Amino acid sequence: MSLRIVLIGAGSKEFGPATTRDVMLSDILAGRNIHLVLMDINPVELENHQKYAVEIAEKLNRNIIVSHTTSLEKALEGADFVITAIEIKRYYYWSQDFHIPRKYGFKQIYGENGGIGGIFHALRNFGPTHKIVTAMEQICPNAMLLNYTNPLTKLSELISRISSIKFVGLCHGVFQGKTQLAALLDRDVHSFNAEASGINHFSWFHSITDSDGNDLYPELKERESKAHLLSDWDEIALSRVLLRVYGLYPSPGANHIGEYVRWASGFLASQQLQYYYDPLEGDPWINKEIPTYLYNLNVRATEIPFDKSLTNNALYPHDNKKNSEEICGSGELAIPIIEGISEGHEQYLDAVNLPNKNLLVPGLPKDAIVEVPAFVSSRGIEAKSMPTLPTGVLGFLHIQCSINKLLVEAYLEKSRLKLLQAVLLDPTVDSYSNAVMCVNEMCDRQADVLPELKW
Repeated sequence: MSLRIVLIGAGSKEFGPATTRDVMLSDILAGRNIHLVLMDINPVELENHQKYAVEIAEKLNRNIIVSHTTSLEKALEGADFVITAIEIKRYYYWSQDFHIPRKYGFKQIYGENGGIGGIFHALRNFGPTHKIVTAMEQICPNAMLLNYTNPLTKLSELISRISSIKFVGLCHGVFQGKTQLAALLDRDVHSFNAEASGINHFSWFHSITDSDGNDLYPELKERESKAHLLSDWDEIALSRVLLRVYGLYPSPGANHIGEYVRWASGFLASQQLQYYYDPLEGDPWINKEIPTYLYNLNVRATEIPFDKSLTNNALYPHDNKKNSEEICGSGELAIPIIEGISEGHEQYLDAVNLPNKNLLVPGLPKDAIVEVPAFVSSRGIEAKSMPTLPTGVLGFLHIQCSINKLLVEAYLEKSRLKLLQAVLLDPTVDSYSNAVMCVNEMCDRQADVLPELKW
């Protein structure tokens, strides 16, 4: 019996190739008759990825059928698993998400998942996600949706509210946090166990233990207290402060967790360089010349060459690894989940994002989307109930749960007023008048890709 895996957003530069390689590299799925369906609305990128997928299959000697289509409905026919990694003109609109809230004085250190930028990022992806979910209900209601698209928590909240299809939100953030712990502890990342819970991009490690079950938190705190304060500043400075204040280490890193913290702006030195442009050269969104996206100081921003043609449009710390000929797995969790459910290969998952129905994270609402570890097998995904987080930590998370709920309501009710309610709850917002003006400007600038929202 064949297994049909549909990849929506196959033209994605990051998740498209990575997910395709994961399918091809899976020895557990190798014995199955796999049909990998690539779907994207960009026919050029889709055609390129089709060629790439066939090339990887040939290199790995995998007998996998690969097809591609720009039709969502055609792609979903007979689907068993649907993987989504979608985005609309990512850097064009994302640069607006970063800059425009700051213009109104809001200390937003990033613009992907939290802050006003994250709110509008979600609204842009709500419509396409709603379309995918509705089509799945009609064409492949028994298929499982595995979503990588950000803002992950907000999109998962929408899916849980509008549909009963099986779904899970996936992110590698907790593993990023584990690599930071490994560096601080001077241990191999696979030599210790660490479990976290919370919400996506703001998970907190309850326990860190060695192979014998010994608590490593005392050692972590001692090593952190002796480490140079400037070490890996843009990535872990905020995490170290939160560890000192709240007693638990958060993940994945400053530019993500800082989106949810009012006072985080002092802990991301690169924030002034994100999509930096000179206003004397004009409005980049009118000129269509999007400034370079810079992840953080780890990309050695001061070493960028004078010749613009030698610089990528987006600079990530791992860019120097992208030219490697080695075919490597991504470490993402969609394929391990498919292996578990379809082949009965039980595996532990560092983090899944699901509704908090069984109080997986005590103290947060039952209808909120939370991030917890889990096991996957032929029985499905079995999320693990976690201990109660400290009151101060729950305070951070409660605000975000309320924002997410209001945002979904704003979308479903087409209400700009509900949207304003969500914005005014955000920790980075400190002015009613500026919030109204910011919402209106963002709605005007992104009108062609936003749902209709009326006052």
